[in-house]
Amino acid sequence: MNFQNIFNQIEQVDPEFYARTDTRRESLKKFAGIGKKLALTAIPFALGSLFKKAYGTPPSSNVVLDVLNYALTLEYLEAEFYANSLTALPGMGAPTAAQNAIKVIADHEAAHVTLLKNVINSLGSTPVPKPTFDFTAGGAFNDVYTNYDLFLAVAQTFEDTGVRAYKGRAAEIVGGGDILEAALNIHSVEARHASHIRQMRRARSSDTSINIKPWITLNETAGIGSAVQASYNGEENVVQATVNIANLPSVSGTIGMTAASESFDEGLTKDQVLAIVAPFIVG
Repeated sequence: MNFQNIFNQIEQVDPEFYARTDTRRESLKKFAGIGKKLALTAIPFALGSLFKKAYGTPPSSNVVLDVLNYALTLEYLEAEFYANSLTALPGMGAPTAAQNAIKVIADHEAAHVTLLKNVINSLGSTPVPKPTFDFTAGGAFNDVYTNYDLFLAVAQTFEDTGVRAYKGRAAEIVGGGDILEAALNIHSVEARHASHIRQMRRARSSDTSINIKPWITLNETAGIGSAVQASYNGEENVVQATVNIANLPSVSGTIGMTAASESFDEGLTKDQVLAIVAPFIVG
Protein backbone atom coordinates (compact mmCIF):
# COMPACT_ATOMS: atom_id res chain seq x y z
CA MET A 1 0.00 0.00 0.00
CA ASN A 2 1.46 3.36 -1.07
CA PHE A 3 0.97 5.53 2.02
CA GLN A 4 3.02 8.35 0.56
CA ASN A 5 0.54 8.61 -2.29
CA ILE A 6 -2.37 8.59 0.17
CA PHE A 7 -0.81 11.36 2.24
CA ASN A 8 -0.05 13.37 -0.90
CA GLN A 9 -3.72 13.24 -1.86
CA ILE A 10 -4.86 14.19 1.64
CA GLU A 11 -2.50 17.15 1.67
CA GLN A 12 -3.89 18.39 -1.65
CA VAL A 13 -7.41 18.42 -0.23
CA ASP A 14 -6.48 19.68 3.24
CA PRO A 15 -3.15 21.53 3.44
CA GLU A 16 -3.51 21.84 7.24
CA PHE A 17 -3.84 18.08 7.78
CA TYR A 18 -0.33 17.66 9.19
CA ALA A 19 -0.69 20.66 11.46
CA ARG A 20 -3.49 18.78 13.20
CA THR A 21 -1.63 15.47 13.45
CA ASP A 22 2.11 15.03 13.13
CA THR A 23 4.58 16.41 10.67
CA ARG A 24 4.64 14.85 7.21
CA ARG A 25 7.91 13.05 7.97
CA GLU A 26 6.60 11.63 11.26
CA SER A 27 3.38 10.43 9.65
CA LEU A 28 5.21 8.68 6.83
CA LYS A 29 7.67 7.12 9.29
CA LYS A 30 4.84 5.71 11.41
CA PHE A 31 3.09 4.14 8.44
CA ALA A 32 6.08 3.18 6.28
CA GLY A 33 6.21 -0.36 7.62
CA ILE A 34 2.56 -0.79 8.42
CA GLY A 35 2.03 -3.46 5.78
CA LYS A 36 4.67 -5.64 7.43
CA LYS A 37 3.59 -5.07 11.02
CA LEU A 38 -0.19 -5.14 10.73
CA ALA A 39 -2.67 -7.50 9.21
CA LEU A 40 -4.41 -6.01 6.19
CA THR A 41 -7.70 -5.83 8.09
CA ALA A 42 -6.07 -3.69 10.80
CA ILE A 43 -4.81 -0.99 8.44
CA PRO A 44 -8.14 0.92 8.31
CA PHE A 45 -8.14 1.15 12.10
CA ALA A 46 -4.62 2.56 12.13
CA LEU A 47 -5.54 5.13 9.50
CA GLY A 48 -8.74 5.87 11.40
CA SER A 49 -6.70 6.77 14.46
CA LEU A 50 -4.74 9.31 12.42
CA PHE A 51 -7.91 10.87 11.01
CA LYS A 52 -9.46 11.02 14.48
CA LYS A 53 -6.45 12.98 15.66
CA ALA A 54 -6.81 15.37 12.72
CA TYR A 55 -10.55 15.88 12.74
CA GLY A 56 -11.94 14.51 15.99
CA THR A 57 -10.13 16.58 18.57
CA PRO A 58 -12.67 18.40 20.75
CA PRO A 59 -12.39 22.19 20.79
CA SER A 60 -11.12 23.85 23.95
CA SER A 61 -13.69 24.74 26.59
CA ASN A 62 -12.86 28.43 26.18
CA VAL A 63 -13.66 28.30 22.47
CA VAL A 64 -16.89 26.40 23.09
CA LEU A 65 -18.04 28.87 25.73
CA ASP A 66 -17.16 31.83 23.54
CA VAL A 67 -19.20 30.42 20.66
CA LEU A 68 -22.12 29.52 22.94
CA ASN A 69 -22.25 32.95 24.59
CA TYR A 70 -21.97 34.59 21.19
CA ALA A 71 -24.91 32.51 19.96
CA LEU A 72 -26.82 33.27 23.16
CA THR A 73 -26.44 37.01 22.62
CA LEU A 74 -27.95 36.67 19.15
CA GLU A 75 -30.77 34.49 20.46
CA TYR A 76 -31.51 37.02 23.21
CA LEU A 77 -31.84 39.63 20.45
CA GLU A 78 -34.23 37.60 18.34
CA ALA A 79 -36.25 36.27 21.27
CA GLU A 80 -36.94 39.74 22.67
CA PHE A 81 -37.59 41.19 19.22
CA TYR A 82 -40.37 38.68 18.58
CA ALA A 83 -41.70 38.68 22.14
CA ASN A 84 -42.15 42.45 21.98
CA SER A 85 -44.00 42.15 18.70
CA LEU A 86 -46.75 39.82 19.88
CA THR A 87 -48.91 42.55 21.42
CA ALA A 88 -48.04 45.03 18.66
CA LEU A 89 -48.86 42.88 15.63
CA PRO A 90 -52.67 43.31 15.78
CA GLY A 91 -52.25 47.09 15.75
CA MET A 92 -49.92 46.80 12.77
CA GLY A 93 -52.65 45.12 10.79
CA ALA A 94 -50.88 41.78 10.61
CA PRO A 95 -53.20 38.96 9.44
CA THR A 96 -54.14 36.37 12.05
CA ALA A 97 -52.17 33.65 10.26
CA ALA A 98 -49.09 35.87 10.29
CA GLN A 99 -49.52 36.60 13.99
CA ASN A 100 -49.69 32.87 14.68
CA ALA A 101 -46.55 32.26 12.63
CA ILE A 102 -44.65 34.94 14.51
CA LYS A 103 -45.82 33.42 17.81
CA VAL A 104 -44.33 30.08 16.76
CA ILE A 105 -41.05 31.75 15.81
CA ALA A 106 -41.03 33.61 19.14
CA ASP A 107 -41.45 30.30 20.97
CA HIS A 108 -38.57 28.79 19.00
CA GLU A 109 -36.27 31.68 19.86
CA ALA A 110 -37.18 31.46 23.54
CA ALA A 111 -36.39 27.73 23.44
CA HIS A 112 -33.01 28.47 21.86
CA VAL A 113 -32.20 30.88 24.68
CA THR A 114 -33.15 28.31 27.31
CA LEU A 115 -31.12 25.57 25.65
CA LEU A 116 -27.98 27.66 25.28
CA LYS A 117 -28.16 28.88 28.88
CA ASN A 118 -28.59 25.32 30.13
CA VAL A 119 -25.63 24.08 28.07
CA ILE A 120 -23.40 26.88 29.34
CA ASN A 121 -24.45 26.13 32.92
CA SER A 122 -23.77 22.43 32.38
CA LEU A 123 -20.21 23.31 31.39
CA GLY A 124 -19.71 24.99 34.76
CA SER A 125 -19.87 28.51 33.42
CA THR A 126 -22.27 31.44 33.68
CA PRO A 127 -24.24 32.59 30.62
CA VAL A 128 -23.69 36.16 29.50
CA PRO A 129 -26.50 38.42 30.74
CA LYS A 130 -29.11 39.64 28.31
CA PRO A 131 -28.18 43.05 26.90
CA THR A 132 -30.54 46.00 26.70
CA PHE A 133 -31.87 46.29 23.17
CA ASP A 134 -33.11 49.15 21.03
CA PHE A 135 -34.92 47.66 18.06
CA THR A 136 -35.17 51.03 16.38
CA ALA A 137 -31.36 50.92 16.04
CA GLY A 138 -31.03 54.45 17.30
CA GLY A 139 -33.90 55.73 15.21
CA ALA A 140 -33.07 54.05 11.90
CA PHE A 141 -36.16 51.83 12.27
CA ASN A 142 -38.35 54.09 14.42
CA ASP A 143 -41.67 52.49 13.54
CA VAL A 144 -40.53 48.87 13.67
CA TYR A 145 -43.46 48.00 15.98
CA THR A 146 -46.08 50.08 14.17
CA ASN A 147 -45.23 49.42 10.52
CA TYR A 148 -45.80 45.76 9.66
CA ASP A 149 -43.70 45.84 6.48
CA LEU A 150 -40.76 47.35 8.35
CA PHE A 151 -41.17 44.79 11.12
CA LEU A 152 -40.91 41.97 8.57
CA ALA A 153 -37.90 43.62 6.94
CA VAL A 154 -36.04 43.81 10.25
CA ALA A 155 -37.10 40.24 11.08
CA GLN A 156 -35.72 39.04 7.75
CA THR A 157 -32.42 40.77 8.43
CA PHE A 158 -32.12 39.26 11.91
CA GLU A 159 -32.89 35.77 10.62
CA ASP A 160 -30.57 35.97 7.61
CA THR A 161 -27.81 37.31 9.85
CA GLY A 162 -28.42 34.56 12.40
CA VAL A 163 -28.08 31.83 9.79
CA ARG A 164 -24.80 33.27 8.57
CA ALA A 165 -23.57 33.78 12.14
CA TYR A 166 -24.01 30.11 13.09
CA LYS A 167 -22.42 28.99 9.84
CA GLY A 168 -19.48 31.31 10.35
CA ARG A 169 -18.47 29.79 13.68
CA ALA A 170 -19.56 26.16 13.34
CA ALA A 171 -16.06 25.10 12.31
CA GLU A 172 -14.73 26.28 15.67
CA ILE A 173 -16.68 23.61 17.51
CA VAL A 174 -16.13 20.69 15.14
CA GLY A 175 -15.49 17.75 17.41
CA GLY A 176 -17.80 19.25 20.01
CA GLY A 177 -20.20 16.31 19.85
CA ASP A 178 -23.61 17.14 21.28
CA ILE A 179 -22.78 20.85 21.40
CA LEU A 180 -22.05 20.96 17.67
CA GLU A 181 -25.21 18.98 16.97
CA ALA A 182 -27.31 21.40 19.03
CA ALA A 183 -25.79 24.41 17.26
CA LEU A 184 -26.49 22.91 13.86
CA ASN A 185 -30.05 22.09 14.91
CA ILE A 186 -30.60 25.74 15.84
CA HIS A 187 -28.92 26.85 12.59
CA SER A 188 -31.36 24.86 10.44
CA VAL A 189 -34.37 26.22 12.33
CA GLU A 190 -33.10 29.77 11.86
CA ALA A 191 -32.85 29.06 8.13
CA ARG A 192 -36.51 27.98 8.08
CA HIS A 193 -37.46 31.15 9.95
CA ALA A 194 -35.60 33.25 7.38
CA SER A 195 -37.34 31.52 4.50
CA HIS A 196 -40.77 31.89 6.09
CA ILE A 197 -40.31 35.59 6.87
CA ARG A 198 -39.20 36.16 3.29
CA GLN A 199 -42.32 34.39 2.04
CA MET A 200 -44.44 36.61 4.29
CA ARG A 201 -42.77 39.70 2.81
CA ARG A 202 -43.27 38.38 -0.70
CA ALA A 203 -46.98 37.84 -0.08
CA ARG A 204 -47.33 41.49 0.97
CA SER A 205 -45.15 43.17 -1.64
CA SER A 206 -46.93 45.05 -4.42
CA ASP A 207 -43.63 46.24 -5.93
CA THR A 208 -43.03 43.87 -8.84
CA SER A 209 -39.53 45.27 -9.32
CA ILE A 210 -38.46 43.63 -6.04
CA ASN A 211 -38.22 39.88 -6.39
CA ILE A 212 -38.34 38.62 -2.80
CA LYS A 213 -37.28 34.99 -2.77
CA PRO A 214 -37.16 32.48 0.11
CA TRP A 215 -33.37 32.57 -0.19
CA ILE A 216 -30.63 35.18 -0.60
CA THR A 217 -29.61 36.17 -4.13
CA LEU A 218 -26.12 37.59 -4.63
CA ASN A 219 -25.70 40.32 -1.97
CA GLU A 220 -29.21 41.70 -2.44
CA THR A 221 -31.25 42.84 0.56
CA ALA A 222 -34.55 42.00 -1.16
CA GLY A 223 -35.56 45.63 -1.27
CA ILE A 224 -34.72 46.63 2.30
CA GLY A 225 -31.82 48.87 1.36
CA SER A 226 -28.40 50.04 2.42
CA ALA A 227 -29.21 50.15 6.15
CA VAL A 228 -28.89 46.35 6.28
CA GLN A 229 -26.36 45.80 3.49
CA ALA A 230 -23.70 44.49 5.87
CA SER A 231 -25.86 41.44 6.55
CA TYR A 232 -25.66 40.46 2.89
CA ASN A 233 -22.14 41.40 1.84
CA GLY A 234 -20.20 38.33 0.76
CA GLU A 235 -23.26 36.35 -0.33
CA GLU A 236 -22.34 37.14 -3.94
CA ASN A 237 -19.48 34.62 -3.69
CA VAL A 238 -19.71 31.95 -6.39
CA VAL A 239 -16.43 30.09 -5.73
CA GLN A 240 -16.76 26.98 -3.59
CA ALA A 241 -13.77 24.74 -2.77
CA THR A 242 -11.80 26.63 -5.46
CA VAL A 243 -14.46 25.84 -8.10
CA ASN A 244 -16.28 28.70 -9.84
CA ILE A 245 -19.84 27.39 -9.69
CA ALA A 246 -21.10 30.07 -12.08
CA ASN A 247 -19.04 28.60 -14.91
CA LEU A 248 -20.27 25.04 -14.50
CA PRO A 249 -22.64 23.69 -17.16
CA SER A 250 -26.38 23.69 -16.52
CA VAL A 251 -29.36 22.39 -18.46
CA SER A 252 -29.09 25.50 -20.65
CA GLY A 253 -25.66 27.05 -20.89
CA THR A 254 -23.86 27.70 -17.61
CA ILE A 255 -25.20 28.03 -14.08
CA GLY A 256 -24.46 31.76 -13.91
CA MET A 257 -23.86 34.18 -11.05
CA THR A 258 -27.41 34.33 -9.70
CA ALA A 259 -28.06 30.60 -9.34
CA ALA A 260 -24.50 29.96 -8.16
CA SER A 261 -24.84 32.48 -5.33
CA GLU A 262 -28.27 31.15 -4.36
CA SER A 263 -26.97 27.58 -4.16
CA PHE A 264 -24.61 28.25 -1.24
CA ASP A 265 -24.88 30.29 1.95
CA GLU A 266 -21.85 32.18 3.21
CA GLY A 267 -20.84 32.56 6.84
CA LEU A 268 -20.11 35.77 8.72
CA THR A 269 -17.23 36.27 11.13
CA LYS A 270 -17.76 37.12 14.78
CA ASP A 271 -16.58 40.68 14.22
CA GLN A 272 -18.87 41.16 11.23
CA VAL A 273 -21.90 39.94 13.17
CA LEU A 274 -21.16 42.01 16.25
CA ALA A 275 -20.82 45.09 14.06
CA ILE A 276 -24.18 44.34 12.45
CA VAL A 277 -26.05 43.97 15.75
CA ALA A 278 -24.19 46.75 17.58
CA PRO A 279 -26.77 49.46 16.70
CA PHE A 280 -29.46 47.34 18.38
CA ILE A 281 -27.53 46.88 21.65
CA VAL A 282 -27.51 49.85 24.01
CA GLY A 283 -26.39 48.31 27.28
